[in-house]
Amino acid sequence: MSDYTASEMMIAVAARHLIDARTVFVGVGIPNIACNLAIRTGNPGLALIYESGVYGAQPARLPLSIGDPTLVTGSTAVMPMNDLFMYYLQGGLVDVALLGAAQVDRFGNLNSTVVGSDYTHPKVRLPGSGGACEIAINAGRILNITRLSKRTFIEKVDFVTSPGFLGGRAERAALKMPGAGPDKVITDRCLLDFHPETGEMRLAALYPGSTVEDVQAEVGFALAVAPEVGEVAPPSAEELRIMREELDPSGLYRG
Repeated sequence: MSDYTASEMMIAVAARHLIDARTVFVGVGIPNIACNLAIRTGNPGLALIYESGVYGAQPARLPLSIGDPTLVTGSTAVMPMNDLFMYYLQGGLVDVALLGAAQVDRFGNLNSTVVGSDYTHPKVRLPGSGGACEIAINAGRILNITRLSKRTFIEKVDFVTSPGFLGGRAERAALKMPGAGPDKVITDRCLLDFHPETGEMRLAALYPGSTVEDVQAEVGFALAVAPEVGEVAPPSAEELRIMREELDPSGLYRG
């Protein structure tokens, strides 16, 4: 089990950053596998929350969407979506949320709405926010899971679907958003974090085989580098076994 895919690395890294969480707002695919891996590797009490109105989900199989009936399996509660957002998310009861996006900029703002400067006639129209905007504003901290690409990591997003630090930590603080904002960006090459004072994205740790130059080549702006760049351990044999045998044996998401 020494060989692993980029997706398996991202799943393992995300799971490790959920070890101290009590609740997590999660979607399908890689985020779902990461949360279930965290439950099996050190945080058995982690409660999974899905946008469709499910709290404490224990899906019997990989869900195909946030509306998949399997999410109800063994759940603590099922409720209308607006109740979930009002009482749990806006009530400050979500510790961590996992989000993805088509674009992410140097201050952790996410775009899943349009690509192109003209909103009415964009180059690409994307699915939009869903609950991502409310999640980015209210969740305790945000983990973004996104593969490195110059097309994705850009100086400034074309549309702010989900606010990060806007133009810096001071801007987010001035709007008094309840959540702390972006915490980490988990990519296929490295781990990124945000400067504690400015909120600017920076390189925090490299994956095995990656270099600072490799990472910068896939980012569309001059990426800041933390004073000490760490190295992230690859997935362990047990993490890989759980992913491959229990969570995604068909390799639908981890391949």
